[in-house]
Order: sequence, then C-alpha cells, then structure tokens
Amino acid sequence: MTNVTDRADVITGDASGDWKRWQEQRVEQVSAPYGPLALVGTHWIEDHPGGRLPNVPGIWRADGDEVVLTAAEDDGLALDGEPFAGEIRLAADREPAARVTLGERHLVVLVREDVWGIRDYDPSAAARRAFRGIDATPYDPRWSVPGRFTPYGDRRSVRVGNADGRERALVLAGELAFTLAGEERALQVAEQADGRLWAVFADRTSGHSSFRFRFLYSAAPGADGSTTVDLNRAQLPPCAFADHFICPFPPPGNTLGVAVEAGERRLG
Repeated sequence: MTNVTDRADVITGDASGDWKRWQEQRVEQVSAPYGPLALVGTHWIEDHPGGRLPNVPGIWRADGDEVVLTAAEDDGLALDGEPFAGEIRLAADREPAARVTLGERHLVVLVREDVWGIRDYDPSAAARRAFRGIDATPYDPRWSVPGRFTPYGDRRSVRVGNADGRERALVLAGELAFTLAGEERALQVAEQADGRLWAVFADRTSGHSSFRFRFLYSAAPGADGSTTVDLNRAQLPPCAFADHFICPFPPPGNTLGVAVEAGERRLG
C-alpha cells in the first residue's frame, strides 16, 4: 500500500509553526501529480484470468516473484521512458514511480501477500482536479503527550479488514501507552523501517466529524521506550483520498474511548 507518511521535521521549538509547515507539506504530497489523489485504479491480476486489465493495455500475468507484461506496439506503452513492444518481466515498483507508463499515467506493479496487481496513477484524475484541501484542526498542545513504547517479545501478526473488503496481515511490534483526557490509553503499533511507530486507530469522532479511521506516526522511541504521541498529526489514510487504496482498518483494541478532535479530519 502507498502511504503518504509524516516525513521527518526539523523541530524549532515553535510547535504550532512546525505543525503548520507539516500540514502544508501534507497538502503538497497528497496533491502531487502522482500523489494519492491521482490513483484511479488498483487491479489484481488474479481477478482477470485473461490478463486484460480494465482500461490498461497489454496482457499482464503473474509468474512466481515477477509480473510478465506482453505488449503490442499499438498499446502505446513505454518502458523506462522508451516505446515498448514485446515481453518483459517486472518486479514490484516503489510507487508511485513506475517502469511502465502510458502517456502521463504510471502503471505501478505491486504485490501484497503474494498477490500481484497493477495500480494506475493518472495526474488528470477527477479527484485531483476537485481537491480543495484537508480539513484539519489547528494545533493544540493538549493533544501532544508523552508516550512509552513497549515491544512485544515477538512481533504479532493479526488479520484485519482492508478498505477493499479483503483481510490481510498487519504486523504489530508492540504497544504505545500514553495518558489522554486523564486516562491511560494504549495503541498497538507497527514499526517502520526507520524506527518510527505507526498506529491505525479510530476514536469517538470516527465516521462522524472525522474520517472512519486515521493513521498516526510517532518518532522512533528512545532506549527507554520514550516518544511523543502527537495527535495533532493524526492524518487521513490514503483511502480517504482515493477509493482504490487498500488501507488496513484498526486492529482490535485500537479504538480510543475519547473524541480526538485534533489533526486531519476529512477532505476540505
């Protein structure tokens, strides 16, 4: 899944100013030519036995740990920027970059749990043209609190529903505990390659005054497990911007019993 994540910020001591710059950066990311708003399709190859994907030229088939693309000259596809016809084996792309393009469109090869698919990014997508910003609550220091990460002895894999109606594994690294509204809270979190913690969570605003769930990234914890839980930076998942993402839903226990009236809430 493509994630538009919270990139590392330079902490200046001006928390409100840092948050504003982060939010401006988020808007730039999601509205970029190949950002989440540009995704117009995710096609799983196994759902199309003949290899013909909707609105995508060529014949695509999965073969082991690669995808095989067969294209004719009049398909209009390009490989690494050059017109392509013939057969090529493709590994998964680092989206939204793609080796295969169709005009301005990027045809991204992806794999999830050994199931191969193609994502179609189009800079002229209607959602991108209609975008009017992100509705986000201004920074409030009350929503930024100390947190403590406790890793599990072994990482845990749980099956959770995804936005496309399928269940997939979500690998959890531990628990992030913090105090909010006078009560102890905890979220199960995954760990990113750079050490940051990632939570998929819901709260009492979810599906009402905010999207049905949100993502939260916290800085890599210190040696003692300490980090900061800043719900001002709760962010919309990619599937809030395009229906074709497969965002995981919150795992059991990750619905907070408090209204988190902070962070990104919905599209503007």
